[in-house]
Amino acid sequence: MPPGKQSSQSEASAPMAAGVALEAMRRRVRVSQLAVLTAIAAGPIALGIAITSTPAAVEAATPAKPAAVRTVASVADPSGYAQLFVSAWLRSSADDATSAQSRLAQSMAPDVELPDPVSDAQSRPESVAAVRRAQRGEGAWSVTVAAQYADGRVRYFAVPVASDREGASFAVTGAPGVVAGPARAEVPASSYGVTVPDGDLSSAVGEFLGAYLTGAGEVDRYLAPGVRLAAVSPAPYATVTVRQVSAVEEAAAAGHVPADGTEVHLLAQVEAQNSSGRWPLAYELVFKARSGRWEVAALESGTAQVGGDR
Repeated sequence: MPPGKQSSQSEASAPMAAGVALEAMRRRVRVSQLAVLTAIAAGPIALGIAITSTPAAVEAATPAKPAAVRTVASVADPSGYAQLFVSAWLRSSADDATSAQSRLAQSMAPDVELPDPVSDAQSRPESVAAVRRAQRGEGAWSVTVAAQYADGRVRYFAVPVASDREGASFAVTGAPGVVAGPARAEVPASSYGVTVPDGDLSSAVGEFLGAYLTGAGEVDRYLAPGVRLAAVSPAPYATVTVRQVSAVEEAAAAGHVPADGTEVHLLAQVEAQNSSGRWPLAYELVFKARSGRWEVAALESGTAQVGGDR
């Protein structure tokens, strides 16, 4: 057969095959419809059987449900807003509503009255800081703000604050109230129960902190490979003296450097001095053994449990 005629027959066979397939699908649908109608006449049990036996081609035509999209709402933090308001409110006066502090307090809480201190009262705080926040409901908060005065007194104010759903805007909804301060929490026992004697490890701690705080030497020479840590700049102290080093692991108390890769967690209590005086400081550190020496693997902060010399 000539190639042109073969091509014409092939092109003609494609729509013919498609038509046959379409007609077969229509026939299956008609059969399914007939089965359902028959089942309706026969009763509910037969109807259930007919529905479960419907061809898969009909089920595939049902559009899939869209996947649920989870959104994470931003967490509102009204602490800074309440702190700023209390600072302005305590420094404002009803007798001078046009002052900068009075106008700021009124812009943040238009419905809150300004205080009315006497002219010679020492009512302005030295510093103000938010110390606690609690959510009271959807978009409703209570923020406790501490105000410290020059004579050492500290007063705590509870400030009601509202926020929008995104945590992008806030408003003070009522006058602050003077409340009792937070109670002192129970301090857990320190996990640094191993005393580190004078030796390679305590010397490494002193040399590193000396470079870190006084600029005496390069910090990099005390760091483990891959650790990046910059010294405090400008150097705040002239000298640093190690008072005591405690550890979590017993390996820190050994008289020799252990096998490579051994890590110890340390609490170093030091005394730093400069022209302004003497300052007791504490640092949590992780040291790792490598090639017969101790190297700094991490400088941790914020969780030191300092209980004095042991």
